[in-house]
Amino acid sequence: MLTLSPFRLRPWFRTRIWGVQNLAPWYDYKVGDEPIGEVWLSGDDCIVDNGPLAGQKFSAVFDQHREALLGPEYADAERFPLLMKVLFPKEKLSVQVHPGDAMAREHGEQHGKTECWYALEAEPGAAVALGLRPGATREEVQAAIQSNALEELLQWVPVRKGDMIFVDAGTVHAIGPGVVLLETQQNSDMTYRLYDYGRPRELHLEEGLKAVRLQTDAGKVEPRTNGKKTLLVQSSYFRVDRYALSATNVAEEFSLHKQNGSEFGGVQLIFVASGSGALQSKGEAPIPLRRGDLAVVPACVTDWSMVSTEPMEILRVLPQ
Repeated sequence: MLTLSPFRLRPWFRTRIWGVQNLAPWYDYKVGDEPIGEVWLSGDDCIVDNGPLAGQKFSAVFDQHREALLGPEYADAERFPLLMKVLFPKEKLSVQVHPGDAMAREHGEQHGKTECWYALEAEPGAAVALGLRPGATREEVQAAIQSNALEELLQWVPVRKGDMIFVDAGTVHAIGPGVVLLETQQNSDMTYRLYDYGRPRELHLEEGLKAVRLQTDAGKVEPRTNGKKTLLVQSSYFRVDRYALSATNVAEEFSLHKQNGSEFGGVQLIFVASGSGALQSKGEAPIPLRRGDLAVVPACVTDWSMVSTEPMEILRVLPQ
């Protein structure tokens, strides 16, 4: 079995009608005629950017090295468990709902879609819709869709930079403009569009209304700080920690404790929210990282460090 080294993934830029023409200062990418709305960081088609696997698609790395990448408990996984994206909405996104695991399996998918959003930027007045107003019924939701009044049933929540927002499956939700969000989600593309402000796109009312939960656990998550580490969110599917590193050029060490005598920890996804530095692991060349980059630390790498060359904020994402 190959022992993998940490690697950086090249982002994959996705056009969306609600996206933007300028991704600065996050990405130096020339946007064409169609706006970019999503930058996929751990998608199947993202390309390994350094090391012996450079040039390979992330899906190929998963297929060929899943145990070294994820650990023995994921040896039979059908896909990488988490998908991370950066969202750049210039307009309101459609009102959507995602199914849970049970409903997803009824439709031939292995997983539903629970997700979270971390606000990398937020303009004054920015907001997201999270769930239905208390007391709303499924019949009222259906009637509101038919009368183009669904927005009136939604709970709109103001968003500030640094907020973490949990969105469990079954939550009716929407994202407004004026934010840049880091989305971490179960690796599923099952989305049911309930309402799209009159735009001529397909709706999925039968499946969507079935997936809707009238009450969910969606909402802002209170951060819990311990020294340089802040727990932003922990669910059944992912954990997200934030680390604030000073510009000391001192290596900050990271590790996952070995469990049951195993030499494996678990895969770690490292996103740079601000600043720059380098990820180091034993016997390997440092991997330069800057704002917007994502690095993957495979499960077989139990110890690594980050050297910051300026004040740096990183998010560490772990599948659960």
